[in-house]
Amino acid sequence: MDKKTALHDKHVDLGGRMESFAGHIMPIKYTSVKEEHNAVRSGVGIFDLSHMGEFRVKGKDAAKYLDYILTNDSDVEPGKAYYSTMCYPDGGIVDDLIVYRIGPDEYLIIVNASNIEKDWAWVNNHTAGYSIDLTNESDETALIAIQGPDAEKVAQKLTDEKLMEIGYYAHTSGVFAGKKALIARTGYTGEDGFEIYIKFEDAEAVWDAVMEAGSEFGIKPVGLGARDTLRLEVGYLLYGNDMDHTTTPMEARLGWVVKLKTDKEFIGREVMARQKEEKPARYIVGLEVLGKGFPRQGAELFEGNRKVGVVTSGSLAPTLGHGVCLAFVEKGFHKKGTELEAEVRGKRIPVKTVKLPFYKDGSRK
Repeated sequence: MDKKTALHDKHVDLGGRMESFAGHIMPIKYTSVKEEHNAVRSGVGIFDLSHMGEFRVKGKDAAKYLDYILTNDSDVEPGKAYYSTMCYPDGGIVDDLIVYRIGPDEYLIIVNASNIEKDWAWVNNHTAGYSIDLTNESDETALIAIQGPDAEKVAQKLTDEKLMEIGYYAHTSGVFAGKKALIARTGYTGEDGFEIYIKFEDAEAVWDAVMEAGSEFGIKPVGLGARDTLRLEVGYLLYGNDMDHTTTPMEARLGWVVKLKTDKEFIGREVMARQKEEKPARYIVGLEVLGKGFPRQGAELFEGNRKVGVVTSGSLAPTLGHGVCLAFVEKGFHKKGTELEAEVRGKRIPVKTVKLPFYKDGSRK
């Protein structure tokens, strides 16, 4: 049975269209995807992301353990965060995630909602030999995101922490809207913003405080529909669409989160080292749609009669006014400026590979 977040009743009262997503009942939109999308690009929006998963890792071997199960390097300072993939021995991606280093021997891992159970089993299956404590805090944690050019102005009204001193992918623990919180300058929109981690029971009070503080800036609640178009415009990958257990970080152009330059052993290292040397047979690319409409996930890509790839995500980009896609294409067809055709309902739509992100003018710090 699908779970309700702590803010479920707020979404219903706001007229949110509620649908099942990753085991939760979530708001897809309140007014229109375009209106909510544009609010984040030009002003500020508030998101309920409480469906995401949170695992806490504590103990003297916490860093060593994370270095083994994750591809990126755990050696960041307390108060910083890093993005990583977690992989199978064959290089396939278990999940992509964010890790906040809370202290020398303590980290908080944020996993995708659809992967909570799978990820929890995976991290627990690799604890042997490490002196650590693992806690799944997903059900008792709520997550509210404030995103957009005006996000800092709104958030600063609710905390004494000096937010301008918190850099991108950094965080602090403090009081926010009168509640104990982890305040992080992270997000999934390409805009400046904060993700506020709080206790489940504090969510409604914090949501109300943010809505009130943001009223002078025209803050709007934003559903998962606009969250998807926002992330797609800036080329952020979505697990389950643009990567999964059949995808390696090298294919997904996430080689920058694979610590091959260190001597640290991690799950999947051998495969990734070989792929870096030999180059993958396929790559993820950004596609700009040259015709009308846009191809959706699963649309096949052709050069003439030859199938050379498949679309993994596709949408009209509200800020840009035309269709954009992410897709996997064969090596050789991934170079910028390559013109292909996407097949949609028996018709061909011209597309062209472009450098990501599609939208380059975001306010992200």
